[in-house]
Amino acid sequence: MPGGQTRSRARDRNNVLNRPEFLSLNQPSRREQAAGEGRGGGSRRPVFRQQSQQEDPGGRPVLVFWAWSVFLALRGTRESSDGGHAADGGQKEASRFPEQDCMQLNPSFRGIAINSLLAIDISLSKRLGMCVGAHGPGAPLRSMVTLLAFTGHALPWIFGTLICLWRSNTLAGQEVLVNLLLALILDLMTVAGMQKLVKRKGPWDFPPGFLDYVAMDRYSFPAAHASRAAMVSKFLLNHLVLAVPLRILLYLWALLVGVSRVLLGKHHLSDVGCGFALGFLHFSLVESVWLDSATCQTLVSIGTLRWTPLL
Repeated sequence: MPGGQTRSRARDRNNVLNRPEFLSLNQPSRREQAAGEGRGGGSRRPVFRQQSQQEDPGGRPVLVFWAWSVFLALRGTRESSDGGHAADGGQKEASRFPEQDCMQLNPSFRGIAINSLLAIDISLSKRLGMCVGAHGPGAPLRSMVTLLAFTGHALPWIFGTLICLWRSNTLAGQEVLVNLLLALILDLMTVAGMQKLVKRKGPWDFPPGFLDYVAMDRYSFPAAHASRAAMVSKFLLNHLVLAVPLRILLYLWALLVGVSRVLLGKHHLSDVGCGFALGFLHFSLVESVWLDSATCQTLVSIGTLRWTPLL
């Protein structure tokens, strides 16, 4: 009975060694082939390790371990070759993508500086957002800050300009109001287009409200309220005769409107700064293409469906 088990185990081991993965075990090593060729002068004398190991019963665990190691090595070689082909294919696929979608392991000094400034901007904007939550440090001032930010919204200024234009009965007043209305529309469309193009989220990533959807103020960059406040303040200071305290209050109002948006967590500091710059640019553009009184009267007549202005 033990002899039959030994022969069946040897037969199973021979069947395992006859598999394609273990054919290398039945072949002589390169050193033995070289030694045989050097001694015999061209006659090859294969040396089978299988017979010596079969004759030595104590070498069976070593043979099994060796066979299993060779099998794992061959399998790992195949997987590595397949992985190499996949890596080559991945590199070819990665080469199709643009450079900005790839990781830059050696960025330039300019990229490091820009990323550092953006990180500082985000950090400061989040720290200044004191009126964001209902339980924040600036929660008691939240209602007042919200009202201050609403004074820079597009709807009050557009409807207020239309009402004043409808009630105005002087040529100079209608000329100023028509140009102000065109400046407000220019500011609204330009900021909405830039926000749609950049699509930058706010520091707290709040969803826009109903009034923001109406005024097309859905994204953070640039700040529409800051741009509108800077343009309106500069416009009124240039075309209205105001006392010095009122002029100071107008500048202070424009600054506080931009700051209120940061306190509410709607915009970054850089968004507000770019909004101020864009507002001054809109004012300069409107001043360069200023419409005269005759053109304004024609527009008023078309808008009110009256072809005889100032009846």
